Amino acid sequence: MSESTLTSKGQMTVPKDVRDQLGLQPKDVMTFTVLPDGTVIMRAKKRKLLDLAGVLQVPKGKRVSLAQMKR
Repeated sequence: MSESTLTSKGQMTVPKDVRDQLGLQPKDVMTFTVLPDGTVIMRAKKRKLLDLAGVLQVPKGKRVSLAQMKR
């Protein structure tokens, strides 16, 4: 288990073993989620929106235009 200390300015260093395991680089963004029981989940935002291109498959069947949907 790795530890880090919070500075008086509210900053902390992510331990090297954690950075290495997550593949973190300078300027990577981290998100923090606080659960009701006080548990904190830290996630590295490594994916960009463009990384998701092509993930969804086009549904089969008849295509409907936006105008047709509004009717």
